[in-house]
Amino acid sequence: MNDKITWKTLVHKVCRLSSICSLLSSPPVCSPSSVRTPPKNGSVPSSVEAIDTTSLKSSLLSSEGFCHYVCVSWNFAGTSGDGYELPVQEIMEIVDAPPSPVLSFSPKRDEILFLQRRSLPPLAEFARPELKLAGLRIDPAYNGRSRMSFYTGISIRKLLEEGALGPERFISGLPEGSKINFVSWSPDGQHLAFSIRTIDQEEEPSSLLSLWVADVSTGYARELIGPPQYGLNTTFGSYSWVDDTTLVVCTIPELRGAAPKKPLIPAGPKIQSNEQKLLIQNRTYQDLLKDKHDEDLFDYYATTQLVLVSIHGEAQPIGPAAVYTSVDPSPDANFLLIESVHRPYSYIVPCGRFPKKVELWRRDGEFVKEICDLPLAEDIPIAFNSTRKGRRGIDWRSDKPSTLYWVETQDGGDPKVDVSPRDIVYAEEAGTGTEPQIIAKTDLRFGGIVWGDETLALVYESWYKTRCTRTWCFSPGELSQVPRLLFDRSYEDVYSDPGSPIMRRTSLGTYVLAQFQNSAGRNSLLLSGGGATPDGNIPFLDLYDIETSEKQRIWESDKEKYYEKFTALMSDKLDMDLRVDDLKILISRESQTQPPQYYLRSWPDQRETQITDFPHPYPQLANLKKEIIRYERSDGVQLTATLYLPPAYEPAKDGPLPMLMWAYPREFKSKDNAGQMRGSPNAFAGIGSTSPLLWLARGFAILDGPTMPIIGEGEEEANDRYVSQLVASAQAAVDEAVRRGVAHPKRIAIGGHSYGAFMTANLLVHAADLFCCGIGRSGAYNRTLTPFGFQSEERTLWEARETYIEMSPFMLADRITKPLLLIHGEDDNNSGTLTIQSERFFSALKGQGALCRLVLLPLESHGYQGHESVMHCLWEMDRWLQKFCVDAVDDNEGNNNTPRTRGGGGGKGGEAGCTKFNIKVKLSIWKFFV
Repeated sequence: MNDKITWKTLVHKVCRLSSICSLLSSPPVCSPSSVRTPPKNGSVPSSVEAIDTTSLKSSLLSSEGFCHYVCVSWNFAGTSGDGYELPVQEIMEIVDAPPSPVLSFSPKRDEILFLQRRSLPPLAEFARPELKLAGLRIDPAYNGRSRMSFYTGISIRKLLEEGALGPERFISGLPEGSKINFVSWSPDGQHLAFSIRTIDQEEEPSSLLSLWVADVSTGYARELIGPPQYGLNTTFGSYSWVDDTTLVVCTIPELRGAAPKKPLIPAGPKIQSNEQKLLIQNRTYQDLLKDKHDEDLFDYYATTQLVLVSIHGEAQPIGPAAVYTSVDPSPDANFLLIESVHRPYSYIVPCGRFPKKVELWRRDGEFVKEICDLPLAEDIPIAFNSTRKGRRGIDWRSDKPSTLYWVETQDGGDPKVDVSPRDIVYAEEAGTGTEPQIIAKTDLRFGGIVWGDETLALVYESWYKTRCTRTWCFSPGELSQVPRLLFDRSYEDVYSDPGSPIMRRTSLGTYVLAQFQNSAGRNSLLLSGGGATPDGNIPFLDLYDIETSEKQRIWESDKEKYYEKFTALMSDKLDMDLRVDDLKILISRESQTQPPQYYLRSWPDQRETQITDFPHPYPQLANLKKEIIRYERSDGVQLTATLYLPPAYEPAKDGPLPMLMWAYPREFKSKDNAGQMRGSPNAFAGIGSTSPLLWLARGFAILDGPTMPIIGEGEEEANDRYVSQLVASAQAAVDEAVRRGVAHPKRIAIGGHSYGAFMTANLLVHAADLFCCGIGRSGAYNRTLTPFGFQSEERTLWEARETYIEMSPFMLADRITKPLLLIHGEDDNNSGTLTIQSERFFSALKGQGALCRLVLLPLESHGYQGHESVMHCLWEMDRWLQKFCVDAVDDNEGNNNTPRTRGGGGGKGGEAGCTKFNIKVKLSIWKFFV
């Protein structure tokens, strides 16, 4: 027997023992590069070159032997070391499950793309150089937005007339390891365009993006343009189809030279001035420009040269290079609507508020006219419904070949100004030199137009203070006709939501209102709604008579077993009248135990054909129990929550469980609307990579999304009673879970992300008796650091000083007596949740002697994406929950510290329990190595 084996061989042998100690869920997780060297003073030799198996024998046969070091010292299944940790296998298996592909239907609805995805990316992808400029994060090597997700492959299947799928064919000809982005169909559906990033190379030009096109019929792909001559610039846009065979592409200027270098010596001090006494209030934007060098970098990476490219590869630059933020061809492909930003830039607002110019070009780049040139917008009020002065929302009418429309505010963008009308909508034929024409006016803030034809369009308006939303119909071709009000309701009132109109495709490649003839021969719209009811959401399709406002329900979701919803209109063939008898739609169907699948449903016989058959993403939880529960707050407000219980759990037999309550407060103007049921009891329990539902696999009860309404009726501001309403909601949720016998009253943990983390800290201050511990991720805890409003608060700190202070758990850190885990991305770019919020709150807690822990995840933003970061976040949460929730001690139970871990794998403090092996298992391990 050879007494020496290499370290690498040993690691791979360990990784093969997937059934022992619940070590690993998949081989990639346990690559040798991810394993730390065991401690030098441990039972296992520390040499990374070779290990003496003779000296290992005693370690393997001891209770603190090799398996202990694999699981604890080497970081496989949850430890408390210095590096990234892995949670227990039950959690890892769910998070690492391969995601289902994304589907995309061709314009003619006869082909389906299956866009393949991967699971969580490695953190190394986020360690690439990154520039934070003007509210953007830019990868200088790719010259585009950093941290982009991507597809790993594309396949196509024919959708046959009877609803069956043809054979799968894969897009071929792609470079190995291609990262695919910006996938889109040509208007005629004959080609696909997409960008490609190749595997990172040492030479920078090879990392730039290239534009590819694939023939749908053959599946063969080829490069259209790419570096070194035409690297894509995707800082703002990427490309747009002009017509069936031509694209306008955003590229890097060919002769731009090297990036500007930061001067060793600053050119001067950084100065900002308000000597004109302007009233300028802005929320806490992040990643802003800081100096002239940042301005130069922004210009360098954002400047784009537009290139007109045919699918045959001919390329022609058009127009001058500039910082173009959008390029939108007209429906008839004769014009381009060009938007750009220019200096002077700002150090206090992101690029969306920089000076903006909108121009009209012909498709070959010939300048036609300037539509507007808006100044820097640093002074937009912080109140909701505030907007920029001047023309905004400039776009093409989708029902016309080349007609522009836009809106102009009449109140200077300030909602406090009382004026009628508040907004005016204009339209103008492109390239004709005619004067703009007023086509609509709104007394509330304009919310958009949906075009149909010359006889019908819908215009939307809304107002935040009253939560009012209105829908009007008018005739663009007969402006003398008075617009008619269709719907006037509170958008908080989900029970009254009539639904949104279904769109159909036109011969121009645009989408307009789908109009059907009803039995009386009158035009009707098809409205798709979520169908909120006191019993849960029941999505529907209604045929809505525009003249009489009568509705005819032609389809609705199954109420008893499934949650179904409309996905796409599949019978909108070009230039054909739409009839209900010929209707064909795509729906998705799911249940508590079955993931969403797509079905084709045809009229008049309501025949259904299943299109997809995706596997269950986490079969180990296929039989979980889900129930939407209703209960009442002490002030009479009706509340709801979704209660999840582990598979095979029986309350009478198994007794109460440790429970994780995960929530997010929301503001309302009406008690009745706040108490309405939202969600469906039949919806599939989707589990994201950091979802609280992961702890079902650890034997927890999960109370997900218990409503925490903060209500301010009439002139009252909701946040003036934030604390009392928050505590009352939490008390009601806890009481209901305990009453049902599913939650142990001494083992209830509270947690949340972002505003939910803020809620968590407040509940540990004001309702500590309800919870055994808390978890706050990416939160903000000191509202004086967000002095110009936060969340739905419109008042400044100086207008509502007491409210800001009372709502800040930072100010009451001395009252937190329960264990609190704080997790935050070190590069959080979300407005308001600066990383310093968690850092300073932890310092305050530590200064009061509180039991707390702060975890900063390097390279992560507001949400966590890197595999190592997500796994470590889950390990931290699991460790906290095991230690301070599962092992929480009831005062009446004495000081019994025996772990009460459920779901297998973990033990006290989140360790994997690997030292509890019996002698037979140890001998089996030993035989494996020798």
